[in-house]
Amino acid sequence: MTGGRPLPYGDPAHQDAHQFLVEEAALLDAGNFQGWLDLLTADIRYLMPVRVTTARGAGFDSLADMGHFDEDLYALRKRVQRLATDHAWTEDPPSRTRHFVSNVRTFTAGQAELRVESALLLFRSRGDTREADLLSAGRTDLLRWTEAGYRLARREILVDESVLRTQNLAIFL
Repeated sequence: MTGGRPLPYGDPAHQDAHQFLVEEAALLDAGNFQGWLDLLTADIRYLMPVRVTTARGAGFDSLADMGHFDEDLYALRKRVQRLATDHAWTEDPPSRTRHFVSNVRTFTAGQAELRVESALLLFRSRGDTREADLLSAGRTDLLRWTEAGYRLARREILVDESVLRTQNLAIFL
């Protein structure tokens, strides 16, 4: 999904994008989901296609019409609201997460928009009895400049495994 040359790492737009991702990760790891929602545009699309293992040269490695999730702002808000209730059993006790964001590359995507590619390693611990989860993924984000700064307009998450080993996906990547 790359195209064109990435912005130099010293470019102010790249530095802004990188800082956005680091601050977003801090909000998620702190469980500040309302603060995270404030970083999203009204037309956000947040998706994670299902990965499949195919033969070399097949031309695809994810299913076009199937995803672990494909959400808009309404759906993301409902997920956050549910996490604040007594009915979010998948997150009781809440997960302890650490988002490691690296390999950030930034591309211009149009006027006032940046396409940002990054690698994500997510550490997730739940309770005292289960082993911790590690989830590795590549992300492609569209950041849009607004009066309040950059906001996330689209995120596509491509996990690096076809069979997820985590118990559930009640967390945000």
